[in-house]
Amino acid sequence: MNTYLDLPQRTNKSRSYGINSIHDVKLTTGELRNILEDHSQYMDVAKLGVGTALVVPKLKEKIELYQQHDVEVYFGGTLFEKFYHQNRLDDYKRLLNDFNVNLLEVSCGTIDLTIEERIRIIEDFKKDFNVLSEVGSKDSEAVMAPSTWLTEIQQLLDVGCQYVITEGRNSGTAGIYRGSGEIRTGLVADIIKNVDAKKIIFEAPTAASQMFFINAVGVNVNLGNVNPLDLLLLEAQRVGLRSETFYIK
Repeated sequence: MNTYLDLPQRTNKSRSYGINSIHDVKLTTGELRNILEDHSQYMDVAKLGVGTALVVPKLKEKIELYQQHDVEVYFGGTLFEKFYHQNRLDDYKRLLNDFNVNLLEVSCGTIDLTIEERIRIIEDFKKDFNVLSEVGSKDSEAVMAPSTWLTEIQQLLDVGCQYVITEGRNSGTAGIYRGSGEIRTGLVADIIKNVDAKKIIFEAPTAASQMFFINAVGVNVNLGNVNPLDLLLLEAQRVGLRSETFYIK
């Protein structure tokens, strides 16, 4: 631990804010084991992204590895949407129970789900699971008014979501980002001003976006879609050990 410099104070595991949520779509169990051995203290949540949970050969082993290191696992929102689209949400619950996954994401990134329908689903699932929900579309051409973002975020928190995720895709080109990758800074400022940022996970897949949110919100901003290989770099960024975050307090 650092005893040499005065650095910003980070929250520690198990923390409720300042979390790193990684995006796992490629890791083998061997690679994951090595990452967790060295860097699990910087990993809080793991999303098995896209629909990889249904095709990964060693799903049970992978989930257990995460859980052994106090990392909460959930399946990406696209998989939830696939089950919803096929009218098989009871089967989705069975999948979660079969693999001892207690967290899920209710999203509308690919299919169009009204806020009323999402709330109905959340009220059902929260009886037995912890629920995340997401605001924003994966379609880079879809632009939602800031007032709608704020209203939906607050409604989702009010209905009992553990966190609300701001859509950004793993490419950082949709939702809170323009198609060019530029951050919608005005929208982010509105969210920070009007909503408890400790309850928001900002999807930030790149070092540039991570540094923006660290400077805009603070060292203990919740960040999602983090590359698991970038955890050490991200932690250095959070505590002011990179030029772009050098003066953060």
